[in-house]
This record gives sequence, structure tokens and C-alpha cells, in this order.
Amino acid sequence: MLKQKIKKEWHEFQVLLKTVPTLVVVLFILSVFSMNLLANKSISIPVDWLALDCGIIVSWFAFFTMDILTKHFGPKAATEITVLAIIVNLFFCLLLFLASLILGVWGESYVEGSEEIINGALDKTFGGTWYVVLGSTAAFLASAIVNNLSNFGVGKLFKKNPDGLAAYVLRAYVSTAIGQFVDNLIFALVVSHFFFGWSIVQCVTCAVTGMLVELLCEGIFFYPGFYITRRWKKNRVGEEYLNLRKGELQNESSDNGNE
Repeated sequence: MLKQKIKKEWHEFQVLLKTVPTLVVVLFILSVFSMNLLANKSISIPVDWLALDCGIIVSWFAFFTMDILTKHFGPKAATEITVLAIIVNLFFCLLLFLASLILGVWGESYVEGSEEIINGALDKTFGGTWYVVLGSTAAFLASAIVNNLSNFGVGKLFKKNPDGLAAYVLRAYVSTAIGQFVDNLIFALVVSHFFFGWSIVQCVTCAVTGMLVELLCEGIFFYPGFYITRRWKKNRVGEEYLNLRKGELQNESSDNGNE
């Protein structure tokens, strides 16, 4: 029974990968990878109660992508693509770590008298540290699940026009606000608080500020997201996967009714 379940899930995942536009998956994975790399750099802000890192300049794209994936393919598909992105990110983090162990000199380290210090700093930045990788992975996975489920849940409230602009905007805003707050807060508490010395106030203000920045980005890019989902539906993008999921849900409903 378990073997059949795993086989069915694997087949469904293969169909999903075949039907989701390749460019969307590639850009999503790149956003996750660059977001975690940029999280190593903090932003200098002239107030001591606020702290941010540079991951915020690209993290909006990851949530933008999850919103359009959830809207068209459903929360399960969006979460599975997220897990794939996390696995790829961890793999390339491992490659960067191995590269940092290779003896050699970075081009930017040629500063007279400081070559060794700068080269070591670059190795540690690109090689990563276990707590940054662990914290960012845990935070993003938790926030992705929250984002995708809340996006789907808000969408269920619109019975008359679930594919309208109002429905898309509300589900994108609510899910992004909750998901981004969860992402920023978990990372700040797990990594920044314990390893960078941030206060709890800084962790919370970082989470709130990051959420507000993401909502600002949603305000700029919500219409492209809405347009993409409308276009996908019109062109029947992912039809094979959607039909497969529809059939499985009907079978599950029938089985539950028979019980």
C-alpha cells in the first residue's frame, strides 16, 4: 500500500514538472538560491531597533512565484516545487562549500597587506555557515507551506468569481503578508538572534519591515501575476497535471464515501 502511494506521488510529481513552465521553475530556484546567499549580508540602518539583510531584495520573487503556482496548480504543487528548489539550493550550497575548501585566491582579494584576510572572508561567505543554511532552509520551508495554504484558503472564500482580479489580489496580499512574516521571524530568531546578536525587538521589527517591503512589491507586481495566471488558464497550461489531480481527488472522495 505504501509502495503504491509513493509510486503514485512520484508519477504525479513527474507530470507536474513536465507541465509547469520551465522558465518559472528555473527563476524560482535562482531566487531561492540568491536569497539565501544574500542573507549573509546585513543592511546598515541608522536606527538600532531595526535590522535587515540583503535577502529581502529578491525574496519577493519567490513569494510571487509561489502565489501564481498556488493559484493555477494548487498548494500541493506549489509546495512540491518549493521543496525541489530547497533541495537544489542545498546541493549548490554544498558545491560552494567544497569550492571554499579548495586552495586558491579570489580575484577580489588582491589588496596589498590584506590578501589572506579578504580571501578567507570570501571563502566563508560563499562557502556558507551551517546555521545560516539551516536557518534559511527551515524558515523558507515553513513560510512556503503557510503561504501556499493561506493563499488557497483565501481563494476558497470567493465563490462567485474566484478567478477575478479582486480574488487574486486578496489571496496574494494575505498569503504574502503571513508567509513573509513567518519567514523573516523564524530566520531572525534562529540565526540573527543567536549568532549575530540581534535583540528580540530587532527580530520582530525585521519580520514586520520585511513583510511591508514584500507587500510593496506585491503592489507593483500583482497585475503581472494575475495576467500570468489568466494566460495559463486560457492556454490550458498544466492541463495534464490538473486533470490527474482532479481524478485523484474524485477517487479519494469516492473512497471516503464508501467507508
